[in-house]
Amino acid sequence: MIRAAASRDPWAKAVRHLRKVDPHMKEVIRRVGPCRLVPREDRLGALVGSIVSQQISTKAAASIGGRLHELAGRPYDPHRLLALGEDALRSCGLSRPKARYVLNVSAAVADGSTPVDQFHEWDDDAIVESLTAIKGIGVWTAHMFLIFALNRPDVWPVGDLGVRAALRHKHGLAELPSPKECEALGDSWRPYRSVASWYLWRSLEFR
Repeated sequence: MIRAAASRDPWAKAVRHLRKVDPHMKEVIRRVGPCRLVPREDRLGALVGSIVSQQISTKAAASIGGRLHELAGRPYDPHRLLALGEDALRSCGLSRPKARYVLNVSAAVADGSTPVDQFHEWDDDAIVESLTAIKGIGVWTAHMFLIFALNRPDVWPVGDLGVRAALRHKHGLAELPSPKECEALGDSWRPYRSVASWYLWRSLEFR
């Protein structure tokens, strides 16, 4: 029964690896429990959500996202978002730049230049290249998409402030480690650095 339950956990192997190679991570896993990363079917929604949440609180992002869904429906349709236009998107609480970024993403999905529904066939680097070609989508957003929408196992978002803060605490550093330093600090977690990132974010809840 226990073996069958473990086989249904897509991250069981990753968690075993992290527990084996890192005593600190083993303790975090003990406190947090199983990894709860689940892929998102609404891939455009994942990208729009990342744009909405940039540099605002979780509560504010949820409020704006709720109004946007009321206006545009669920799941998001790129043609519907494009038809609404900038002013309608701004009425939901989006800034002018963010409204334009949402339209940029919608246009790229609608015209097929960013075929999000085919991304499961692409490698990580190709997806990052495709997404970052869209104005308003940077490497951080692309990494979040890979982790949370596609559940790619070995994404290492060294530019994420939460990951850097958790690594600073883990290693007792005086300052936030640089992205270059983070590369080395996460090396032992390969090929499951996405899962390690998820646990690092959760570890911040204990502080």
